[in-house]
Amino acid sequence: MPPNTTALIALALLAAVNAPTAAAAQAIPSAAASAIAPAIAITPVIAPAARLAATCAACHGTAGDTRGGTLPRLAGQSQQALTASLQAFKTGKRESTIMSQIAKGYTDEQIAQLAAYFAAQK
Repeated sequence: MPPNTTALIALALLAAVNAPTAAAAQAIPSAAASAIAPAIAITPVIAPAARLAATCAACHGTAGDTRGGTLPRLAGQSQQALTASLQAFKTGKRESTIMSQIAKGYTDEQIAQLAAYFAAQK
């Protein structure tokens, strides 16, 4: 690989670090864009729901797949059931030392996103 190509790739990667999609390649020189396009194409975009769900992983496991039965498995529950549970924690109708505090911090839209995310997990 010629030295100029290596430098272009390095610059392009730096420019694309905060880019949410492959559209960022349009903002960099075409030679560099061509060089990094495959990397951008395979880099997953983390949806807002997945970012929110990542905070649940410490207790409920990665992607809500809790094992062992101590805490409920979120993955695969119905969206309606998850929404109802989170709303109940948020409003105080359902009590939990930790979940009540966490749910109060979510907007209704975030609760809907979380419920949809975990319902889609298997």
